[in-house]
Amino acid sequence: MSGSTGVVLIPAAGRGQRMGSETPKQYLPVNGRPLLARTIEAIHRCDRVHGIVVAIHPDDQDRYDSIAAAIGPKLRGSVFGGHERTDSVYEALKALQNEDDIVLVHDAVRPWVRPDLVANVIDATDRHGAAIAALPVTDTVKQVADGVIVATPDRRQLWNAQTPQGFHRELLISAFAQRDPAQPATDESVLVERAGHQVHIVEGDVANVKVTTPRDLPSPETLPTRIGQGYDVHAFDEGSPLILGGVPIESPRGLMGHSDADVLTHAVIDALLGAVNLGDVGQLFPDTDAAYAGISSLVLLEQVRNRLQSMGAQIINIDTVIMAQAPKLAPYAQQIAASLAATLQLDVSRVSIKATTTERLGFIGREEGMAAQAVALVSLGGAVDA
Repeated sequence: MSGSTGVVLIPAAGRGQRMGSETPKQYLPVNGRPLLARTIEAIHRCDRVHGIVVAIHPDDQDRYDSIAAAIGPKLRGSVFGGHERTDSVYEALKALQNEDDIVLVHDAVRPWVRPDLVANVIDATDRHGAAIAALPVTDTVKQVADGVIVATPDRRQLWNAQTPQGFHRELLISAFAQRDPAQPATDESVLVERAGHQVHIVEGDVANVKVTTPRDLPSPETLPTRIGQGYDVHAFDEGSPLILGGVPIESPRGLMGHSDADVLTHAVIDALLGAVNLGDVGQLFPDTDAAYAGISSLVLLEQVRNRLQSMGAQIINIDTVIMAQAPKLAPYAQQIAASLAATLQLDVSRVSIKATTTERLGFIGREEGMAAQAVALVSLGGAVDA
């Protein structure tokens, strides 16, 4: 890994006629968020990206501005694109700064790109000058003329191109300078190939889908998912406040712990970490570290959320149960759900809080402590979060 960074150009001026919608497909909502917004956010999450430039259609300025307002500092703004994809990329290319040596181009409607794939393309570009994400063809391919098969290419030599596609800036500028307007180019690597430079392959991702027709629009249920479970126990402590899901609970006793002893939030953290195989709360935030003494568990939960987002994972829903003989927790359920949902950036309908007793059985029934259990469903597709 080189540690180099890159700037990403996103051509988003197209009309998306194959989608059959009056709204350009890059602005169509997927679970409440436009595709373009999800794409920019996915790119923004990659630590190896230091800038993003988007080429838009002049008619889409208001749509784009509403998206851009919620994006972080890496987004430099927009330029007006052209009639063809390559025209839009060229306009964005002209807006780059002197320090932008590595340039990536990414489709506006590939919102499920993982940050590690972006980083891999940056590394390969740094080494070779030009590299693209691609997947080997798995089906037998037929060449057809007038409805008749005329050839069967060897699929072992065939790959399906994806984005991002990366290039050293001067190489891409040179390729554009040599392009023949009479020869259409479906992507930037074609121009670089025609200019005589080798383009290397980085293995892509099957989830890195380009939305072209309505059948490509997904739901969380159609993306790869993982389930995680979490369980935590804390003893009562007479001198501590009781915090559950970040919410203060009226109680004569709190829970004993190194942090705020929020047994519910700890269970949620473990469920999320388990879903993506990142260990547990004790490994990430050990009770031997003074930095976590008395810390709000919601701060820890936010850090875990950020780690999942950096991997391209999105939380679909959380289901929890708190086990306590006392105090009565049902009146706090909605407030706790709202607190956890806000920290996880989820709609509150996706966070379930339940409370139960143990009919006075065991340490919980004897009111020696509390326990909590959580189950989390996480999508590995990268962009569906609501």
